[in-house]
Amino acid sequence: MKSAMNPQDVHATIKKYMLGDGEALVLDLAKSHGAYIHDALSGRDFIDFFTFYGSQPVGYNHPKMQDDAFKEALLEAAQIKPSSSDFYTTHMARFVETFGRVAMPEGFHHLFLISGGALAVENALKTAFDWKVRKNFKRIQDNPDAAQKMYIEGFGTQIIHFKEAFHGRSGYTLSLTNTDDPRKYMYFPKFNWPRIETPKLRFPVTDDVLAQVTRIEDIALAQIESAVRQFRGDVAALIIEPIQGEGGDNHFRDEFFQALRDMANKHEFLFIVDEVQSGMGITGKMWAMEHTPVMPDLIAFGKKAQVCGVIAGPRLKEVKNHVFEESSRINSTWGGNLVDMVRSTRYLEIIEEEKLLQHAARVGQKMIDGLEQIAEESKGVMTNVRGKGFMIAYDLPSREVRNDVLHKLSDHGLKALKSGPHSVRFRGMLDTPEDVVDKALEIVAQTVPVG
Repeated sequence: MKSAMNPQDVHATIKKYMLGDGEALVLDLAKSHGAYIHDALSGRDFIDFFTFYGSQPVGYNHPKMQDDAFKEALLEAAQIKPSSSDFYTTHMARFVETFGRVAMPEGFHHLFLISGGALAVENALKTAFDWKVRKNFKRIQDNPDAAQKMYIEGFGTQIIHFKEAFHGRSGYTLSLTNTDDPRKYMYFPKFNWPRIETPKLRFPVTDDVLAQVTRIEDIALAQIESAVRQFRGDVAALIIEPIQGEGGDNHFRDEFFQALRDMANKHEFLFIVDEVQSGMGITGKMWAMEHTPVMPDLIAFGKKAQVCGVIAGPRLKEVKNHVFEESSRINSTWGGNLVDMVRSTRYLEIIEEEKLLQHAARVGQKMIDGLEQIAEESKGVMTNVRGKGFMIAYDLPSREVRNDVLHKLSDHGLKALKSGPHSVRFRGMLDTPEDVVDKALEIVAQTVPVG
């Protein structure tokens, strides 16, 4: 191999062939540590609340990631990339066993693996299409006179989804994504699937906020009923993010999730939650939906899990030969990525051994409490502080102010993300130390514009 490249040459080299619009720093993987990323250009450390769009579960160079047995397994998996859908390994089996024990919700028994969060959502949709079509075929078998009506109504091709949703940038998911930045989906051909109002909460939840949200919930539920009346048996599923991340860190009431669950049961479509961003512990529970009394039929996961995929619950058993039973209905060459599986196995063990769900809940709440205090002192400039665990955000008066604050946060040594039209979002690692939270709050306080 050639000798290591000079960090000063990184951006110029990449820009020869690529857009090269990434962060101005050069990430030093070896010198990054704990909750800090190290910039090879400036030599500075930054508190990392960006965490690769919320995909880094534990601190950099965690001591348990230096274990010799883990490194040996990682190296072995990295040298050959098998088609894991067909050729199984002990590494894959160990991952599946660990994921099943640590991450699978009670009552969920089916697992599908693939690379990429959008493709996880894509295959959740395909699972729903297949399920609904088979349901409709069964109706025809039981009642042949229903066949003509079925052709008129459709067989199961509609997906109900929400405004301000982000579900990915591939195939079917492009028809669902509709966040504030149209560059992510404009000009690409899309299906005109039913799009529903988003009854998002504002914080603190006052009586006025609650009255407004319940009114929008009623509108949203009426829109869903209208879509079901219009498309009837053609509705395959409803999909929602438990917390809409890219769309603005939008939270929903438990009662709304319960209403969606009831509608899915009543009208025989699947209830899908996209936990690509909210899953794997960032909210203080393995899955954000575990904060509610409701469980979906399908969970799409990714990011912090390293491997992406779909978890399926018992409703799939209502049809024979669903996609988790029939070979090759959903599949990919790699079936996930073996290196990611080895890494994810170790992360899951660390999450379990160090009780990081509880830790994320505790330090996340400390961060939220601190932000609320800063907001209270900002005279209305910083508002709508919200979060579960370390999936946290706050609002600023405008897009321009938000973008300026993000630059100031970075200048002061904290990397964060934008969200929606005027929100800042934080995605801390599950093991973020309390002293890092204290430092981050100091930086936030220094960067809030004067009211």
